[in-house]
Amino acid sequence: MEKEESLVDTIKTIIYAVLIAMVIRTFMFEPFKIPSGSMYSTLHVGDFLFVSKYTYGYSKYSLPFSLPLFDGRIWADAPARGDVVVFRNPQDNKTDFIKRVIGLPGDKIKLENGRLYINDKLVEREQIEDFVLRDEYGNVERYRQYEEILPEGKKHKILEISDNEEYDNVAEFVVPDNNYFMMGDNRDRSDDSRVNVGFVPFDNLVGKARVLFFSYDSTDGEWYELWNLPRKIRWSRLFNSIN
Repeated sequence: MEKEESLVDTIKTIIYAVLIAMVIRTFMFEPFKIPSGSMYSTLHVGDFLFVSKYTYGYSKYSLPFSLPLFDGRIWADAPARGDVVVFRNPQDNKTDFIKRVIGLPGDKIKLENGRLYINDKLVEREQIEDFVLRDEYGNVERYRQYEEILPEGKKHKILEISDNEEYDNVAEFVVPDNNYFMMGDNRDRSDDSRVNVGFVPFDNLVGKARVLFFSYDSTDGEWYELWNLPRKIRWSRLFNSIN
């Protein structure tokens, strides 16, 4: 009898733990892993971060399996220019992307020779130290790195291979109501609103990227080499806030 009660208590504990985790994941914070380099140097491949779900309110994409329990967005609060956000790619409404909010509803956005213009004004940038990457084969990639200053004064880093790449000259976009224009910080290596993503509806926003809780270099040795894990962890990136 005691064993049966103990088993029942264990099952209850597991169910409660799962329910609590689901509530936290749905309404507060959800973990994400960075799979690509489109947000270098802000976010690295192998970064793990928490996204706050409550920052912009909730849509069906906040819910498990995107359950259509309601239309639109509740408790909505619009993102600010410069926020790093996770959103569902509007081309399939399934794939999670992470980019930076560059254009707000009604803004005019264009690029000329790699330079960003917002509402006909050139966005200032200042060149800083180069950003250097080493791939899994040991090859070195070097990027020009700039500190870009958005109209409201927010500063963030961007990378450029040059100012003459494929999407460094883009005709003017006018951002529709209730939509946003997203760009990756790795400007010449990002599929974003300039390329295939297009404008991102407000309802597609999942949350705001807040803090890194783990990071490791997947190019440094094989995944099964657990003895190398302490060396692969990027200790200096742990618990960094995302700006």
